[in-house]
Amino acid sequence: MQADGTLLLTGRDVSALLTIEECMAAVEHAFKLHGERKTQPPGILGIHADNGGFHIKAGLLDLNRSYFAAKINANFPGNPKRNGLPTIQGVVLLCDGEDGYPLAVMDSIEITTQRTGAATGVAAKYLARTDSKTVTVCGCGIQGRVSVRALSKVLPIERVFAFDIDRGQAEHLTKDLAVELGIKIESVDNLETALKQSDVCVTCTPSKQPFLNEEFIAPGTFIAAVGADNPEKQELQPTLLSRNKVVADVVEQSAAIGELHHALTAELMTREDVHAELGQVIAGIKPGRISADEIIVFDSTGMALQDVVTAATVYEKAVKDGVGTRIDFAP
Repeated sequence: MQADGTLLLTGRDVSALLTIEECMAAVEHAFKLHGERKTQPPGILGIHADNGGFHIKAGLLDLNRSYFAAKINANFPGNPKRNGLPTIQGVVLLCDGEDGYPLAVMDSIEITTQRTGAATGVAAKYLARTDSKTVTVCGCGIQGRVSVRALSKVLPIERVFAFDIDRGQAEHLTKDLAVELGIKIESVDNLETALKQSDVCVTCTPSKQPFLNEEFIAPGTFIAAVGADNPEKQELQPTLLSRNKVVADVVEQSAAIGELHHALTAELMTREDVHAELGQVIAGIKPGRISADEIIVFDSTGMALQDVVTAATVYEKAVKDGVGTRIDFAP
């Protein structure tokens, strides 16, 4: 048994320990291992509540040691206005994969937003046109901000259109990130006009009705569909998937809770119509973009292995830097 106790890490600790560049490198590695079928299938369980829901995602990864992580997240979209609380709240339990010892318990908000944004950046690295300069981000909360940061690390972004049903959110993102990233960012009300000028689109909203229409999308666009993480959520018209190339993070998971779920329900696609999983593209098993004009949709539902590798990265840095508080759960 480990004698040094379990490390407790707050959201502030996680934020200080994890950069988007480190997270993207870690997430890319996890996807590659998954694409090479060097991992066990990750698990997911969802529970609906009146005003939101809960989900548990769990996975096991062999890195420089074996790690197991289980994330318990609450997702209540009305929280900020109704209760003054974050939309996403929860914890990640990181265990030794060899003996099960609880190595760390950490806040999940930063883990979730960073690893989700990292997946968008990694997917764009392999699926967007390398000369992509203009981005439209739909949903300008924390996830929208992290997505733009991640994209700026892999593409020569010069301009961002920020769209949100809450104009104030879009204006806050515009003001903050324009200075931070040194690029032109403007809030917009006309989504169609913005999309027709964009090379990349990221959707990270809690929408339950599709708002991204096929006729809005210019040839060659890369779309990261992030918001749909339960069967009720939907941001894209199903024809956007059925008539274009689809890459999923995990096909079975996307079929159950992602944008693919709605295309399957409408009988516009089958699972076999999905071009690849992202890990297969990263591993070179299947090709990514093969032409400048093709539209590619990344159905990002959040793979548990992203949480495992991100939590492991944070834990190892915390141990090295002496960050966090240790407790012993044993009697």
